[in-house]
Amino acid sequence: MGNKNWHLGTKCIQEGWEPKSGEPRVLPIYQSTTFRYETAEEMGDLFDLKTNGFFYTRLANPTTDAVERKVAALEGGVGAVMTSAGQAATTMAIVNIAHAGDHIISSSAVYGGTFNLFYKTLKELGIDCTFVSPNATDEELEAAFRDNTRLVFGESLSNPSLDVLDIERFARHAHAHQVPLIVDNTFPTPINCRPFEWGADIVVHSTSKYLDGHASSLGGIIVDSGNFDWAAAGKYPELTTPDETYHGVTYTESFGNAAYITKCRTHLMRDLGMSPSPTNAWLLSQGIDTLHLRMPRHCENAMKVAKFLQADERVTWVTYPDLEGNAGYELAKKYMPNGSCGVISFGVKGGRENASKLQGCLQLAAIATHVADLRTCVLHPASTTHRQMNDQQLADAGVGADLVRFSVGIEDAEDIIADLKQALDQL
Repeated sequence: MGNKNWHLGTKCIQEGWEPKSGEPRVLPIYQSTTFRYETAEEMGDLFDLKTNGFFYTRLANPTTDAVERKVAALEGGVGAVMTSAGQAATTMAIVNIAHAGDHIISSSAVYGGTFNLFYKTLKELGIDCTFVSPNATDEELEAAFRDNTRLVFGESLSNPSLDVLDIERFARHAHAHQVPLIVDNTFPTPINCRPFEWGADIVVHSTSKYLDGHASSLGGIIVDSGNFDWAAAGKYPELTTPDETYHGVTYTESFGNAAYITKCRTHLMRDLGMSPSPTNAWLLSQGIDTLHLRMPRHCENAMKVAKFLQADERVTWVTYPDLEGNAGYELAKKYMPNGSCGVISFGVKGGRENASKLQGCLQLAAIATHVADLRTCVLHPASTTHRQMNDQQLADAGVGADLVRFSVGIEDAEDIIADLKQALDQL
């Protein structure tokens, strides 16, 4: 699959789809639910996992497969499974190895939808979650582990508080307890952050954000590093003992270091059906083609906007990891040396009321639930994406009532700053 020596920019364009002689140069959209075979034996071998191929788009599709291989190559993983949305990717990544009676640990600084998934839905399914600060001490991290802990979860760059996860440290604690670290790498993308190189075992993305880049299609993806030894851990019978629903296949024996991601597709996608449409996968591929060009522009623009906000007396605080003096600056330089992302969090004088009012005063920046695409947008999380949280939960997640999430696009930075200035003038 591709050339491992290629730079990331080349992989963005060249990986995934490798047409043979006479085939389309551009990845086609295989908009079909099913695929024809000549014999019953061929189809039977597919259902028995004895051979690879496509027979039903819920499990695999040539268009989706090409995009999965592209993202796996960008992250440096052994395989990937694309899902219908980022929430689906996070859900599948966890329930693939955690079940009723199990326990997980998560950074408290996570996207509001992820928090609610862990705090309510997984809890109702019998999976308990302990939230820890991304800045927790080693002692606090150790105290969170239990005998039935099955994984640790965090966001490389949290939405919207922009806390930088100390990936290497969290991975060290997870591995000491023989459990994997799952990292949501949505905001920095593999262009700016390489979680597997710092010890993470599984990466998830909401591909609807920077990977797509155009706010045109929902999607999520799970990438398996292939580095975690499930058999040696001795805690994951779903991977190391026979699966009766696949004629007794044992994933670790049959699929080696791709056991986790193979089970994720053949078991969970089969039963939960969180599959993307081929057209959405194709749109994602189009977006990834320019990811390596867009991310530097997002970071360049965001730095200019962050410096403007920092200098404005009507702005009470600014969080942007690339700003020297920010709490996450040193970690950002370690894990994201070429820049973090285009998202900035800040507060304005007048607190919650003015934070909400500011949104309506902006003209170029649109009020949108979305974040991290080429168009500048703004949101007040406490009253939208995180409104299900109480005050203490908001504080734990680093989401103050006055926090404004500003997603800097790739328009001219001068126009974005002018829009912010005229809005602030109205407060």
